[in-house]
Amino acid sequence: MPMTLKVYEVNRTGTVRVLRDEVEVIPFERPEFSHEFPACECPNCAEGAL
Repeated sequence: MPMTLKVYEVNRTGTVRVLRDEVEVIPFERPEFSHEFPACECPNCAEGAL
């Protein structure tokens, strides 16, 4: 299922600046390993508190 992606930034005064116009993209079924976040190493997660 295609989706759209638009990249923009908003400054402190609320002004919006488009960095990349809207384009249609096809998402990955599963992100490549390099795009995944690493496992959390904080003390709470390491102890299983969450």
